Amino acid sequence: MVDSLHNMNLTVKIGSAQFANPVTVASGTFGHAEKYYDLDEVKKLGAIVPKTVTLHACEGNPPQRIVETPSGMLNAIGSENPGADGFIRVKLPPLQEIGVPLIISILGHTDDEFVTLTEKFHRQKGVSALELNLSCPNLGKKTLVAQDPEATRRVVKLVKEISSVPVIAKLSPNVTDIASIAQAAQDAGADAVSLINTFSAMVIDVNKRRPVLGNFSGGLSGPAIRPVAVYMVYQTAQRVRIPIIAMGGIMTAQDALEFILAGATMVAVGTANFINPRAPVEVLEGIKDYMRMNKINSIKEIVGSVMAKNE
Repeated sequence: MVDSLHNMNLTVKIGSAQFANPVTVASGTFGHAEKYYDLDEVKKLGAIVPKTVTLHACEGNPPQRIVETPSGMLNAIGSENPGADGFIRVKLPPLQEIGVPLIISILGHTDDEFVTLTEKFHRQKGVSALELNLSCPNLGKKTLVAQDPEATRRVVKLVKEISSVPVIAKLSPNVTDIASIAQAAQDAGADAVSLINTFSAMVIDVNKRRPVLGNFSGGLSGPAIRPVAVYMVYQTAQRVRIPIIAMGGIMTAQDALEFILAGATMVAVGTANFINPRAPVEVLEGIKDYMRMNKINSIKEIVGSVMAKNE
């Protein structure tokens, strides 16, 4: 999208998909767009990422599912969703009517499930890309696909072989070297990586001597994780050539700009949606203000433009 009044180009590309601006929402924090925004607000976003979809319907984890923490929140909602067929039948049509590009987040419990989910979604109207949730920490597994470079490479390659739309690998911060996982995704043909997902964490009720969450542990998100997320995005941008969609505690335009300067092509607003439903639009407007103030003509000019310490 070009802001005609100030000649600003906000358009970004992920593989063959083009988005009007770099602001989207993090999967799982925006529902299916029906609760948070009127349509005029939603249409301002570069893309919409609905809650992760699994092949079969899932009830999610037992309560309590959410607990507030200092400068953040812990969630153990799990992958509650109506399943692929239910999503396509009930949730997808209203999203298609909005007209904003859709990035569908899919999670398979097996390689075959990832393939089947890809087959169900990649040719659906309005779907501009698929995000592979390789890093959901709430499914009770000992390891995640996103913690294993070979597993990441295998799943991405399988999906890329059949997908007609760009493929984004969503990565977990619960690793020693996230950039090496991003490299594996790139090697397998991923069109982009998105990071970071939540940190595995827990809160204990000291009076009951029990974990507060019904699932024992959950995923930490919010401003508390942002500096770590910014650094992980920076590290990853030094190692891969494909675009990065950044997330992790973005509350304001300044937060988003940190990620862009660190190397992100797009940014996704997550936890902030629970506090301020207008947060993604306010982030977008703040990015525009920054570009006007600094006479920046294209968002591409500032992607990865943070100065090294010796500059």
